[in-house]
Amino acid sequence: MSKIITKIGDIFSVQIDDNNKKYMQYIINDMTQLNSDVIRAFKTVYQIDDNFDLADILKGEVEFYSHCVLDIGIKYGYWKKVGNIVDVGKINHILFRDSSDYGNPAIKVSNNWWVWKINDDQKYIGKLRGKYLSAEIGIVVTPEDIVTRLRTGKYDFVYPGY
Repeated sequence: MSKIITKIGDIFSVQIDDNNKKYMQYIINDMTQLNSDVIRAFKTVYQIDDNFDLADILKGEVEFYSHCVLDIGIKYGYWKKVGNIVDVGKINHILFRDSSDYGNPAIKVSNNWWVWKINDDQKYIGKLRGKYLSAEIGIVVTPEDIVTRLRTGKYDFVYPGY
């Protein structure tokens, strides 16, 4: 198989069921989180056979932001590249969170939270409060997790609450 090349601005179509798809766009790499690919996923659902102007798709509401590995998603058919538009929107407002308790199934509610903006230092905040409650989960998620969230609106992996 040839090397998969992705570029910032790439737009991907993600089939969420037999009849529908959603779109996402590669917006940046986050050095704070393993130099991982960051995507913005759009909320609008499209019929699988419909073709839309990509610029119009990017005007839609962003449903979530996430860290992932785009190449793996392409390689295993979770999404396919449909174009590239250099405009990736604003990124300075995107806030991620992670818990030091992630991976410990005994902890249902964490008081050990870290938050950060893309390519910025992580900040320990302890208990998750205020504006940080809306921060996106910042771990690098699998392609299957991205599709699950596009399909259902949430991830299905175990992660501590707040």
